This record gives sequence, C-alpha cells and structure tokens, in this order.
Amino acid sequence: MTTQDVEIAIIGAGFSGLGAAIKLAQNGVEDYLVLDRGADFGGTWRDNVYPGAACDVPSHLYSYSFAQNPEWTRSYSHQPEIHRYINKVADEHAIADRTWFGTDVIGAEWDEDNTRWTITAERDGVTHTIHANIVVGGIGPLCEPNLPDIDGIDAFGGKIVHTARWDTDFDFAGKRVAVIGTGASAIQAVPQLGKVVEHMDVYQRTAPWIIPRNERPYLSVENWAFKNVPGLQSLIRGTIYSANEFVAAGMTFAPKALKPVEAICRGNIFRGIRDPKLREAVTPTFAVGCKRILKSNDWYPTLDRPNVDLVTDGIAKVTETGIVTNDGTTRDVDVIVVATGFHVTDSPAFATIHGVGGRSLAQVWEDGGMQAYKGSFVHGFPNLMLLVGPSTGLGHTSMVYMIESQLNYLVDYIRKTRAAGIGRTEVKLEAQDRYNDRLQHTLRNSVWETGGCASWYKDVNGKITSLWPGFTFTFRNRTREFDIAAYDVAPSVSPELAVTPGA
Repeated sequence: MTTQDVEIAIIGAGFSGLGAAIKLAQNGVEDYLVLDRGADFGGTWRDNVYPGAACDVPSHLYSYSFAQNPEWTRSYSHQPEIHRYINKVADEHAIADRTWFGTDVIGAEWDEDNTRWTITAERDGVTHTIHANIVVGGIGPLCEPNLPDIDGIDAFGGKIVHTARWDTDFDFAGKRVAVIGTGASAIQAVPQLGKVVEHMDVYQRTAPWIIPRNERPYLSVENWAFKNVPGLQSLIRGTIYSANEFVAAGMTFAPKALKPVEAICRGNIFRGIRDPKLREAVTPTFAVGCKRILKSNDWYPTLDRPNVDLVTDGIAKVTETGIVTNDGTTRDVDVIVVATGFHVTDSPAFATIHGVGGRSLAQVWEDGGMQAYKGSFVHGFPNLMLLVGPSTGLGHTSMVYMIESQLNYLVDYIRKTRAAGIGRTEVKLEAQDRYNDRLQHTLRNSVWETGGCASWYKDVNGKITSLWPGFTFTFRNRTREFDIAAYDVAPSVSPELAVTPGA
C-alpha cells in the first residue's frame, strides 16, 4: 500500500477530466493527479468501439474551443478519430505525466477532521491511498453499462456482449444475432452487423425518431482552409452552435415548433422502408424530442433487409438457446447484443463517494433524485466538483460546450478560494434547492415533460434530473464566475495554499 498527497485529484480522463487537467495547468495549478481505469485518454470514446460508433454532433463543434482540429476527415467524426483527437490534445499538453492509467477508484471519503478527501484506488495489484484537498469528478454519465434485468439471461449458452464492452475479436459473420434496444448505439451497430450476420432479430420496445445524417468526407482543400484561413473554423463552429440553439428553444419552451423536425423524420422512414406494416411499427407515438433524436441514413434500410426482423413483442425470458417473447414465440440465436445504454441517474459510482457523515451520493440522491448546484457542487460533499453532473445533459448540441462552461467555474473556484485562503467549500442547501426548483419550473412545459414518453432523461421517480433546460449560453453565463456567496466556507489549514494561481 502506498500513500500520496495532492492538492487536486481528477477522476476520469475523458473530455471532462482531460479538460480539467489542461485548464488547471494553464492557470498555474500543477499539483494534480488524474486517475482513470483505462489504458489512455478518451473515456466513452475509448471504451465504445462497437462497429459504426460515431458522434451525432458535427465534428467542428465536438472538440475543445481551445484545441480546434483542422484535420477532421468527415463532417461527423467516428469513434477512432475522436479517440485519436483526445489523445493528441493530451500529448500536446503533457497530461499523461500527471495521470495514472489502469487505476480503479474503489472509493472516496470526506475526512472532516483533516478537511480533505481520502481516495482508495487499485493500480497494478497495489492499493493506493490518495489524499486530496479537492476532488474533481470527471466520471461522466456514459461510463457504466446498463444491463437488462431479463429472466434467464444468465443461463444463455451463447455469447452476450454489451455495445459499451464490445469484443473486437469476435466474428459475427454467419451468426444468428439478437439485438436488444433501438437507441443511439443500436442504430449505429445494427446496420454494420446486418451486412455480415446470417440473421438478426432487433427487439424494439419504443421506436425512436430518426433524422437523416448529413455526413460527408471533407475535401483536402477544405482541410487546408480549416488550417490556414484565420477564423474559418470558429465561424463554422459558431454557425452550427447557433442553429442547434433554435432546437433547444423548441424542446424547452415550444414543443409544437418541432413539427418540421417530425416531418423530416417521417420522410426518413418513408424513404428507407417499403413495407407499410414495418413503417407503422417504427413510427413513434410520442412527440419528437421527448426522447433523444437520433441520426441515421441506414437504420431503416437495414430493418427492411430480408435477413433482419424487427420484433416489437416484449421479451418474456431468455433460454439457453434464445429469446422468448410475450406472445410465446421462441427465436434461437447464437449471440445477444445488449444495446440498452448506461446507468445515468443511478450510476454505481454514486455509491462509492461518501461525504459528510459518511453518506454516499447514492444515499443522498435516493429520494429526491440527482441534484447539484450548477451541475457541479452537492450539499454535504465539500470540495467535490462534478463535471457533467446533474442537469447538465443535452439533447440537441455538444456536451463539450457544457464541459468548458464548468471548467470556467472550476478555474474561478480554485482562483478565488486560493486567494482567500479558503480550505473548505460546501454549497448551501438553500442555494442548491433554489437552483433546482428553478430548473424544474423551466422544465414544466418542455417536450420531455409533455411529450408522452419514458426516457433515460428521467429517474425512477419520473423526475428529469439529467437535462439542462433551455439555451446552453445561459448555463455558460451562470458558470462564468464562482459565486462564493452560495457556499459555506472555512479557512485553509495549509496557509501555503493561499496564493493566486500563476503568482
């Protein structure tokens, strides 16, 4: 067992954790340590390697504003390219020098007596204790796969694979495959699998709305212009951002304004499927935007293939050889692909973080659902800042914009508390409650509340605790400065920390 002291521990090395490390270093904070269970940077873009994995946000917007990439090969980037981009940015800022890869964070506990966090982690078979004044949680909502609770699934004699834990060595060619789920990962993987499998059953519980994916490769002259024409990429980025904000207005304040989007989705169905009965089966019965709007050109044509069947009857159980639906039909398969998403509002990671009095995030959020102040700080968890925390998710644009907004808040938090010699910072409960009450009030007429669907945006109590309502620039403005008046603070026990970053 080893022990190490750092000022700031960052858990996670995806877009948020890496961004935090870079921004801290740029602002003169060098005593930090990044912890990640993977082999390199990337987070969800490192782990999700299923066939067809790609981003549904245009490439120019799905990148750091301070590290724009003139070398994108396509208008929408695929997983390998995003993964390479993230690691290239990390290399340029030498973040690997302060990162522990292959490290499982077992738990984090607040030590009130010493005003610091104690993190227990395992690395290379060795248990490490890390003491940190501040913990930055860059865990992200898309890290813990959600496995379906289906009777008999453990008894299945074939292969089971979740899209987030893909087996790249397994050959699907000629296999009989069942895919459970029709969400974001399914609509990307299924078209690729449909080309090689003998037969595929796609189990649909709820049909999603899907718009065409306007993806194309960039020409070499375009890449030259991205690199050499000053301001071009920023202009493109800003144009894409502005267009997406109109969608945000519709989703939050005027769901009926999204009817043109629904018409585009219906046209996508009509073009992709010939069979009228299949068209009806894939047409959603809820308002567009209520669940995540997906993008694909080949999902519907794949469902129309002769070797693919869409199954809309619910799954009753799994046997050793296949799947039985509620109508009694048995379909034997060799492989079950689970495309059921992630634990977003109930992540297992919440049970490993213990704050004041030993209560975990999972316990605190058990009744009222996930709540934080500005998606960042939680009452009862001093000196813990979450990135991509509660009520920061989006259904219309790039999460990188939200991450960078929180990074502004993080940097100003460090700057102001250091300058004032503050060692303990805890958001006031009344400030947190007031903030979340405002969010819920804003959500009351949104498509997520009125659209008639169930989605991962909601927790077990039916409360929307994962999404940011409204314009993202509003969130940017609210996180531009650390509002210390919303917090209970106490002096630092280490006077040497009372300096301004960069001083």
